[in-house]
Amino acid sequence: MGQRRALDQRSTVRFVSEPTDDPRRVAIAAIVRIDEDGAFANVLLPRMLGETTLDRRDRGFATELVYGSTRMRRKLDHLVDRFLLEPPPPSARAALRIGAHQLLHLDTPPHAAVSATVDAAPKRFRGLVNAVLRKVSASVKEGVTFPSSGIELSYPDWIVERLSADLGPERAAACLASMNESASVHTRDDGYIQDPSSQLVAAAVPAQVGDLVLDLCAAPGGKATALASRGARVIAGDQRRSRVGLVVTNKERLGLDDLHVFQGDANSPPFAPAAFDAVLVDAPCSGLGALRRRPDARWRITVGDIDELASLQGSLLATAAPLVKLGGTLVYSVCTLTRAESTAVVAETSSVLGELGFTAIDAPPGAWEQFGSGTNVLVPGPEADGMVLARWVRT
Repeated sequence: MGQRRALDQRSTVRFVSEPTDDPRRVAIAAIVRIDEDGAFANVLLPRMLGETTLDRRDRGFATELVYGSTRMRRKLDHLVDRFLLEPPPPSARAALRIGAHQLLHLDTPPHAAVSATVDAAPKRFRGLVNAVLRKVSASVKEGVTFPSSGIELSYPDWIVERLSADLGPERAAACLASMNESASVHTRDDGYIQDPSSQLVAAAVPAQVGDLVLDLCAAPGGKATALASRGARVIAGDQRRSRVGLVVTNKERLGLDDLHVFQGDANSPPFAPAAFDAVLVDAPCSGLGALRRRPDARWRITVGDIDELASLQGSLLATAAPLVKLGGTLVYSVCTLTRAESTAVVAETSSVLGELGFTAIDAPPGAWEQFGSGTNVLVPGPEADGMVLARWVRT
């Protein structure tokens, strides 16, 4: 058994390293890397596609196979595993997953989905892939039911339970289903690609021409560049050098002279108190409102991460508050939907903010809804990610 497993692993390595211009083979290779090596889909796949001669249509198809199969892997694996006697090797698992995704979600003609996926699989596993996908095809045609919402929506049970408790079961189910759809591309007037919900957060910072604005957790720079394009002088920072580089790249691409970038810890920013007209804390979070953009994120985040992130978020907010001038504005945002990272953070820092003279103000008009005292939520939908926003003015 050990010798066979070693042979399977060597076969997988050779298969993954072979260049290919078949979108299904690219997808299989990418899914193996995501599953086995922990690669990030949104980083890995563009690099892999850049090494092929696939046309635009085939690149889009490969992207849907990887992103869709990764998002829906729990549902797809449940569908496939009924016809397996033991767990398949990684490349066979990846082939079965993209085949089931085509049959269940993409309306690919069954014969094409099965035969083309079999051809894309490593030769030694083609018999297995063919036999299982034929059974999957028949079961899909007959109609498939799933034993739980976690399996049907393809999320870890804890995410379903957490958002159901925080949003209510019906709204949570609608949000989770929405985040299984492919993300739309939205381009600002200046050419920067940015989700509408992130644009709304930038719009919620009341920065005027000549105002001095601090974006403490700025990478990759979408909100900072939006503020700078309105005429504010923006200081944008992030902790990691690689992420700071993303802000610099976007600043230079958009030709923004009054956007100034620094590398530093947002918990100890190198600025004098009461120096800024506005401070934005777009804090690191679980991302449970923006999962459509990060197909593998739902399988990486853990229950324990939520509490750890909430503690960090509260610390960042308390650290940022003294940097705001009298009459200035403090803005907090996270692209998640958990109360622990939103309403609880706001509640826990309320006494600190109150001592500094901050008063909560409402979100600007638009799609924002009240989400606890002084906190507003934008639930994910067809055109936007989920986001939570809170704002204060220092009186």
